[in-house]
Amino acid sequence: MSLTVFLAVLLAAALHAGWNALAKGGADKELSMAAVVIGHAPLGLLVLAVAPWPEWEAWPFVLLSMGLHFGYQVFLMNAYRVGDLTQVYPIARGTGPLIVALVTTGLMGAHLSGQEWLAICVITAGLFSLALVRGRDGLRNRAATALALVTGAFIACYSLSDGVGARVAGTPWSYFAMLSVLNSVVFAGFMVWWRPGVLSRLARGEARRTFWMGGAASFAAYSIVVWAFTQAPLALVTALRETSIVFALLIGVGLMGERLNLGKVFSTFVTLAGAALLRLGKG
Repeated sequence: MSLTVFLAVLLAAALHAGWNALAKGGADKELSMAAVVIGHAPLGLLVLAVAPWPEWEAWPFVLLSMGLHFGYQVFLMNAYRVGDLTQVYPIARGTGPLIVALVTTGLMGAHLSGQEWLAICVITAGLFSLALVRGRDGLRNRAATALALVTGAFIACYSLSDGVGARVAGTPWSYFAMLSVLNSVVFAGFMVWWRPGVLSRLARGEARRTFWMGGAASFAAYSIVVWAFTQAPLALVTALRETSIVFALLIGVGLMGERLNLGKVFSTFVTLAGAALLRLGKG
């Protein structure tokens, strides 16, 4: 992985943690998630207006990923209703790297060196160790953990679909722009059915800020990741972007008043050690 791709994915990780904090920090989690997801549409339409559209062969991947992203968003939204950012976020993100590594090497012919495998396993271990962290009330939140694990499975699936789809599309930017616009429409329709009246609140107060700031951060973060999928092995990109745990920890503790303990600090350092191994590896 080149230094340019490495630094770009770290930027995506920081942006990803930021929009998750906005979604978690809002008083109405469903409104916050709707604001972020539907907030993709303006930038998606702008990209589609100036960039070539993806090749037709990529459309099955666009549609598949649209469903997978929708599932991810619904489960993440519900996980944030019952769990802390510093518990839900790392567990959800920790599931993906190992699944993607196993699928790409076992079924898609990708090759990873021993050091790259070690880096992925260390990052995954650092993330999953937070499953043992207790919540604000001192109790382990099993419901949040279960929802986060399902969310992680969706992350792994859409990462694989988008990694292949972006390469087939010939242009990662318009591939994700099309995906994000379609996903925004589907999620808006879901919210009209699930929470009538939510969409009318997007232009007011806190939701308006989340729409523009969270939507832009989320769109930029995953656009970078989709581009990185075309530049480096999917498993390495997927693992590296999950170093966003570090940014999520800083935001959760520094800005949201979540509790800092030795378990969270240890998990963060383990994850950073995995990122260092990944960068020092060849390729």
